[in-house]
Amino acid sequence: MGKVTAVRGAVIDIAFPGGDLPAVDEAVTIEERDGTAVLAEVQAHLDAHTVRAIALEPTSGLRRGDAARSMGKPLTTPVGEAVLGRLLTVSGAIGDKGGPLPDDVPRWPIHRAPPPLASQTGVIDTFTTGIKVIDLLTPLSRGGKAAMFGGAGVGKTVLVMELIQAMVTGYQGISVFAGVGERSREGHEMLLDMTESGVLERTVLVYGQMNEPPGARWRVPMTALTVAEYFRDEKHRNVLLLMDNIFRFVQAGAEVSGLLGRLPSRVGYQPTLASEVAGLQERIASIGDAAITAIQAVYVPADDFTDPAVTTIAGHVDSMIVLSRAMAAEGMYPAIDPIASTSVLLDPDILGEEHVRVANEVRRTIEHYRELQDVVSLLGIEELGTQDRRIVERARRLQRFLTQPFTVTEAFTGTPGRSVKPEDTIAGCRAILNGECDDWRESSLFMVGTLEEARAKEASAKGTLAA
Repeated sequence: MGKVTAVRGAVIDIAFPGGDLPAVDEAVTIEERDGTAVLAEVQAHLDAHTVRAIALEPTSGLRRGDAARSMGKPLTTPVGEAVLGRLLTVSGAIGDKGGPLPDDVPRWPIHRAPPPLASQTGVIDTFTTGIKVIDLLTPLSRGGKAAMFGGAGVGKTVLVMELIQAMVTGYQGISVFAGVGERSREGHEMLLDMTESGVLERTVLVYGQMNEPPGARWRVPMTALTVAEYFRDEKHRNVLLLMDNIFRFVQAGAEVSGLLGRLPSRVGYQPTLASEVAGLQERIASIGDAAITAIQAVYVPADDFTDPAVTTIAGHVDSMIVLSRAMAAEGMYPAIDPIASTSVLLDPDILGEEHVRVANEVRRTIEHYRELQDVVSLLGIEELGTQDRRIVERARRLQRFLTQPFTVTEAFTGTPGRSVKPEDTIAGCRAILNGECDDWRESSLFMVGTLEEARAKEASAKGTLAA
């Protein structure tokens, strides 16, 4: 037992007179005088009798002299079949309106070592999303880590929601969604959408909302990852881990670091940025025949892709999906930049010669178009040579063909969502590159699924014009 000696916002100093201090990362409960309890996590030993802890719950009402009890172990979360279809908080408490969990539900500590390298298995298997630009240019791997980088308002959360829809139709594994620093509105929408689509019974939602203390937002990804690890290690099932937004995990760590009085590092981030990100990302791995596939949204502050948080996270992922504000401004949704986005899976030995050849040709054509954009803007397309003019026209058609209506935006746009097979995407891009669509209207290729749909749209437009 100990006693609170100081409370400064989310930072709590606790004295243990006996000198038997809880270890760093161990959980402590502080009992308020009205009978409620506040959960905290030890972060530092100040001297032989005092620890400094970070609260995982609001500290309003705490005062000096309140009794504190060491739990003798790290924070734990319920895992297993009982948590499927439920919404959990960082401490594993129920956050939905359902009943309590069974008393015999297993609980695992949220701090766990990553699996040793010798036990990890490399899985070369693509995760088909039905989103044309992703499947063509930045394919995702089962058991890999993909990240979607973008500034505010370019479509990261919509893309995550669409990937969940793709998972509903083509993926039968377990899904774990971590809402890190999310708005409560987004949490309600996610819960409602998952309930309506019937996928909630195979999904666990773990939320640490924007209004919660930084300690809660800092540990929410650990709780979600622990739930995913249980299904991978104990049930040998594939798990899809979705995290929105992983930048807020870094941001919460920076807040905690500042509260603990550590000197800031580059751009004001915590000096432990690299080790904190690695501690989370290295736990996402394949073991035996089961894998955790992670898809993470990453906010890019002020659209600065050289930000230390962004570059640190990028170093751990296999597929980088970069969202472009310029493309979003033009209405090219999904606003995925085909040049900046990359994937380690774009290899002939994995995807086949034809897929990689078409993908590289699409990139090359769009890149050449961007080089010529200034000339076109200043002087007009008529000043270009025949070859350059043809490349510009085909690049514009490719950009429009790689747009796609989403299922999750159907209520706003009125256009039904489309899911396209990779082979149909490759066939459509190949036809545009070969000049089969040179005489088509660009609008016929905009916001369609397959090339056949665009062909029907073009025929309809020509028929209307002729009439």
